[in-house]
Amino acid sequence: MLFNQLNLKGAMLIHLEKLEDERGFFARSFCQNEFKEHHLNTHIAQSNVSCNKKRGTIRGMHYQISPHEEAKLVSCIRGAIYDVIIDLRPDSPTFKKWLGIEMRAQNSELLYVPEGFAHGFQTLTNNAVVFYHMFEFYHPESSRGVRFNDAAFDIKWPLECAVISKKDLNYREFKQ
Repeated sequence: MLFNQLNLKGAMLIHLEKLEDERGFFARSFCQNEFKEHHLNTHIAQSNVSCNKKRGTIRGMHYQISPHEEAKLVSCIRGAIYDVIIDLRPDSPTFKKWLGIEMRAQNSELLYVPEGFAHGFQTLTNNAVVFYHMFEFYHPESSRGVRFNDAAFDIKWPLECAVISKKDLNYREFKQ
C-alpha cells in the first residue's frame, strides 16, 4: 500500500499495490503494521456496505462525537463516487475545511478519514457500491451530522442532489 497524506491533517489516500497475473490481481487493503507505521487507527470495529441505486444520491455528512469518535477507511467497489470529508476538529489548522475526491472502483484507492471528521459522498454512477471499515462501533447517542449544503462549508458537489434521506436533509446549520 502506498500512503499519501492529503491537505487535511491526518487524512490519507491509500493506493493499493496490485500483484497482477493472468487471473487478475491481488492486493492488501489493510495491514495493521503499515497503518501503525503511518500513525493511523488500527482497530477495525465493523465493516459496512452502502448500495446506491441512483446517480446523484448523497449520503452524509456524518460523524460521531466523543467518546465514540470514529475513523473510516472508505473504498468504492462498484461505479464511482465523489467522497467528501470535513475537518471538524476545532484545534486543527484545517478546521472547517473540506476535501472532495473522485473515487472509482477501477482505481483501487482507499480514503482514510480520521476521527473528528464528517464524511459523506455523492454517487456519480447508478448502482454505486461503497465499502468501508469503521474504527468505532455505531453509537446512536453520539451520532451527528452537518447539512450537505451548509454555507459554513460551501461544498461544491459535482451533480444536483437526486436522492437524500430526510435525516441528512434536516441537519441544522453548523455552529462551532
